[in-house]
Amino acid sequence: MKITFLFFILLVSSTSYPLLVSTQKTDISEIRKQMLRAINSSKVTDSLYSSLQKINKKPPLVLAYTGALEALKAKESWNPYNKIKFLNLSFKTVQQAVNASPNDMEIRFVRFSIQSNIPKFLGLSKDLMADKGQIIKQLKQKNYGLADKLFVQNIIKFMVDSKQCTPQEVAFLQDQSKF
Repeated sequence: MKITFLFFILLVSSTSYPLLVSTQKTDISEIRKQMLRAINSSKVTDSLYSSLQKINKKPPLVLAYTGALEALKAKESWNPYNKIKFLNLSFKTVQQAVNASPNDMEIRFVRFSIQSNIPKFLGLSKDLMADKGQIIKQLKQKNYGLADKLFVQNIIKFMVDSKQCTPQEVAFLQDQSKF
């Protein structure tokens, strides 16, 4: 009975985050799903962060999501020192992703979403306009990278809701959401 229970626990725990690290291949759609859960769960944040940390030679998009998780860790921390430490780490990690793939709409969106959620008085939202411009440029060129139709629509909705766009940009984004 104990062996059956142990086997069940091992089976469940090994399938909780399917193949995020398996043979260094990454499942971006699974990372996206887990990121959505991580926003509301520190346990998921910690688990996904740990999984992504195990990946050697992270692709730029995985680096961007690692940076987003570091921002979530800053948000969840009660210690001001840790908040700043994780926030600075997040900015550095996401900047590495942007440097590695500057035209990737999803990477720019990750940074845009982090910076649009940081309190303005911190003065850390310096890349919002550049990221917004790059995202709109990629949308105009229909260069969605690895993003599927639903994810592109979610990017557009987030940007409109962020209140960072001009009325003309909002009109363009709303037109793009109908593709």
